[in-house]
Amino acid sequence: MEIFKEFVFEAAHRLPHVPEGHKCGRLHGHSFRIAIYIEGPVDKGTGWIRDFSEIKEVFSPLYDLLDHNYLNEIPGLENPTSEVLAMWVWKELKPLLPDLSAIRIHETCTSGCIYRGPAG
Repeated sequence: MEIFKEFVFEAAHRLPHVPEGHKCGRLHGHSFRIAIYIEGPVDKGTGWIRDFSEIKEVFSPLYDLLDHNYLNEIPGLENPTSEVLAMWVWKELKPLLPDLSAIRIHETCTSGCIYRGPAG
């Protein structure tokens, strides 16, 4: 079974590797929505996979780093596409949440990505 916890944060970024004149090359912001997915068996005693508050506690330092900041200035996010952001969050969280199964990023209401960890 899989559960998820969603968070919303506001941040600015620009994509430095898009073609000249592309609108995403200019500084702009998003209301990013991120979901952290955890997979595992349902505990017979608690009736859950993991307490949602544990996910929130583990993600809190990253949330504080991302929210209302310029993503390009965060080490590892110099080219902060949704894909790069998802991989970065995975890398930061996986050691703390071994049952992490996916990261879903929405950078707009209709666009985003899902990352399920490195292939192989």
